[in-house]
Amino acid sequence: MRPRKPTSAELRLQRQNDGLGIEIVKLRQQLATKERYAGRLEYLLRERLTRIDELNGKIDQLRHQNKKLDAEAEHYAALLTQN
Repeated sequence: MRPRKPTSAELRLQRQNDGLGIEIVKLRQQLATKERYAGRLEYLLRERLTRIDELNGKIDQLRHQNKKLDAEAEHYAALLTQN
């Protein structure tokens, strides 16, 4: 027994199905590319936030050092005015 020929509607559906399969492959590739890009941005953001935290720590340290130096300068100024 010979297999029957597909109808024109079945052929149309098969072409549509094939086209959708290709579209799915393209969309998966686009998604993978965007996920890699997003991952890289997340990495860069973490690096930047780490650097910002380091710099904020340094700023706090320098502020503390400046306060000590101001207090020392005021102390020396007071000593000079007493003499």
